[in-house]
Amino acid sequence: MLLSELLVPDWMPGTTLAHLPLETLQERGIRGLVLDVDRTLLPRRHATLPPAAEQWLRHAAAQMPIHLLSNNPSRQRIGGVARQLGLPFTTSAGKPRRSALRRVLEQLGIPAPQVALAGDRVFTDVLAGNRMGLYTVLVKPIDPQGDPCRQDRLQNLELRMARWMGGTRG
Repeated sequence: MLLSELLVPDWMPGTTLAHLPLETLQERGIRGLVLDVDRTLLPRRHATLPPAAEQWLRHAAAQMPIHLLSNNPSRQRIGGVARQLGLPFTTSAGKPRRSALRRVLEQLGIPAPQVALAGDRVFTDVLAGNRMGLYTVLVKPIDPQGDPCRQDRLQNLELRMARWMGGTRG
């Protein structure tokens, strides 16, 4: 598979994870979730989930297994969110490398095509998920209220770079 193809998410809903329709994932055969944390669940420089994100996570966790997977090395920050919701987590994942994601998939015990990886970054989240054959979802970075960040320069830059390389549409 070409790098440009690995940079194309399966779904770009144009919203944050907190507003993602879980039913759509289930209709697409998704039975498990791997979620990025920084800027996907937690706003930049915050350690508390926005109420909308917490509500979405609780609803999703009642429907299917979830694992939090972060490149952030802070076990205190990532683990705090995971413990609040009773979810397993991995820090220092090294995305887009596959080793941590392989361990997560083994723990979930669900075939890769039935697992969605949702995150806000093309060159870490989407690339890692596509390398493993997961269903990839590129969401908008979250603000403290659970809404899309007004300035998501990093994601916009990554999308432009991916398009330039022949990848991500839209």
